[in-house]
Amino acid sequence: MELEMVNGHCEKMVEENGSDDLEITPEREEFLPKKTDGKPVTDGKFTDFVGKTSFGMSIFNLSNAIMGSGILGLAYAMSNTGIILFLILIILIAILSAYSIHLLLKCAGVVGIRAYEQLGFRAFGKVGKYIAGCTITIHNIGAMSSYLFIVKMELPAVIIGLLNQETPSAWYVNGSYLIIIVSVCVILPLALMRHLGYLGYTSGFSLTCMFFFLISVIYKKFVTACSLEHSSIISTTTTPLLNTTLSPEDFTHNNTCEAKMATLTPQAAYTIPILAFAFVCHPEVLPIYTELKNPTKQRMQKVANISILAMFIMYLLTAIFGYLTFYGNVKDELLKSYPTDDKLMLCVRLAVLVAVTLTVPVVLFPIRRAVQQLIFPDKPFHWARHIAIAVVLLIFVNILVIFVPDIREIFGVIGATTAPSLIFILPGIFYIRIVPEEQESLKSRSKIQAAIFATLGFMFMVMSITSIIIQWVTGGNRVGGH
Repeated sequence: MELEMVNGHCEKMVEENGSDDLEITPEREEFLPKKTDGKPVTDGKFTDFVGKTSFGMSIFNLSNAIMGSGILGLAYAMSNTGIILFLILIILIAILSAYSIHLLLKCAGVVGIRAYEQLGFRAFGKVGKYIAGCTITIHNIGAMSSYLFIVKMELPAVIIGLLNQETPSAWYVNGSYLIIIVSVCVILPLALMRHLGYLGYTSGFSLTCMFFFLISVIYKKFVTACSLEHSSIISTTTTPLLNTTLSPEDFTHNNTCEAKMATLTPQAAYTIPILAFAFVCHPEVLPIYTELKNPTKQRMQKVANISILAMFIMYLLTAIFGYLTFYGNVKDELLKSYPTDDKLMLCVRLAVLVAVTLTVPVVLFPIRRAVQQLIFPDKPFHWARHIAIAVVLLIFVNILVIFVPDIREIFGVIGATTAPSLIFILPGIFYIRIVPEEQESLKSRSKIQAAIFATLGFMFMVMSITSIIIQWVTGGNRVGGH
């Protein structure tokens, strides 16, 4: 609808100017608003869609976009940095995420567009548009893959636990078959909805499942004894994800029952990518803003702040209580630290599976919008194309998850590259380029802050990639849980 109205506007300009050499495309619009009566236009008009999603449903959708499988790796990240350093990093990432959303909303208000890709075009032309679209696509495909990979590895164990019998050769405990069934029966119908706001109810249920996960992690801290006796129980238990055992000596050697306030291990290199990946919701911000009822920048910023605060609290509590349960021997994915015959944690695994499954459609929407912007920028909405993109994306992600035995390294690279780009680098440089100099000069405090913000993101990216490459070269342990 946005593209139709913009095209109509361009056609009208051609008729009025009597010129036929103007290409009729929305990408021919001015990069920056023109002055009116000597004053720059600071607020664009959003005419692409009339939002109908309530404030509460928008919070559910954005919170669900933030909440992901990264929560399973936070306790492990804390074990490699210590409580104090982890607390500093997670507060920093949460604040910077909220600030980057502020920059995006400010840019959207200036040019009157709520599409990440079009902001990239306004800033750097077609190059910026393709960079933004490709970054969103790669990042969200990685996120979808991580969710389905959890389904592939955890759902067979849950089914075996519920049936209380060993049936390793049965088709219904084959992870590859299960992700296809889940994709067709659950994810695809939700992904075919035209508007993201309709997923508010499933997002609310997904967050309820993760809240149950958090309560169970807290409860387990107070009923799980950190002792040699407990370690010997765990040493006899294996999971489908980790075919290794622990001995009492392992617990003693790693000072399992001692909480470290500050420490650095080689695996700490993954902490920033894990945290950055855990807070990325920026591709979903503008689509959610589009569908928000009575949309204003302040109203959407409140949605973002509440969502980030809620997820910050949930992340922090999960990391602290997960770490204080297993200390130095917490696994890279928290659920792997618990015995597989624990009925409560079996229910928790099922709840997490439901939560990540219901998150996939929310993550798919920005990918589809990016594909539309990149490949079909002038085409109006069409159901056949809407459905085809969702089907192709799900087929591709299913193939990736089925045939790649261990994609944790891919997630590490994605978390170290696309996540800093979406949180730090792109919002910062878009803000500098899009906000007119008449409104804010290059030497203004806001633009200097945006430049520092983008530089910080670039530094995070370089440091994270370098550290991960060093880990690969030296053969260090890898971290999952993305």
